[in-house]
Amino acid sequence: MNRKERFRLFLEYFTTNFPEPETELHYSNPYELLVAVILSAQCTDKRINMVTPALFERYPDPEALAASNAEEVFTYIRSISYPNNKSKHLVGMARLLIDKFGSEIPASIAELQELPGVGRKTANVIASVIFNQPAMAVDTHVFRVSRRLGLVPSTATTPLAVEKGLMRHIPTALVPKAHHWLILHGRYICLARTPKCNVCPLTSFCLYFEKMKK
Repeated sequence: MNRKERFRLFLEYFTTNFPEPETELHYSNPYELLVAVILSAQCTDKRINMVTPALFERYPDPEALAASNAEEVFTYIRSISYPNNKSKHLVGMARLLIDKFGSEIPASIAELQELPGVGRKTANVIASVIFNQPAMAVDTHVFRVSRRLGLVPSTATTPLAVEKGLMRHIPTALVPKAHHWLILHGRYICLARTPKCNVCPLTSFCLYFEKMKK
């Protein structure tokens, strides 16, 4: 089976069965999503959703966050991964957001990446979820699932290579949804250590499953 056919089957399954996927991070505005995504690096959405209610109550907007300091922010996020760095990033992000962007979340991926704590993956998430742009954020789930399904070649060994491989074959309008499909499939079915192949609906065209049977 060639790659084009794998993509066709992948898109066909998810557009039929999960037509409106959404991020599992809890947020009520673009600022809150930006904060949540920065915090979610190398941490679970479930854990982030446990700490953000109190964090958002204390810092409801960029101005409140910018007026604080890393030491205080740390007390709200100490239970997540890398709280020291992330608390510094959040305060720095809020200050630059006010100074350079008038407290408005920029839509440009390049401008988003100017903010502390915002790399290409985070910028792509914001561009995709908030602005519905055809941006493919590649986290560990997207990276793993894309390679296992054979949507990208084995030579795609970096997040950027996987991103380019996916963008080459996914229709522009479906890119924001495909990002969530890949994440959720990796989170609940195609697990890193013990993938649930016995309940996976994609085994008919999965390269990983095909190799495991041999």
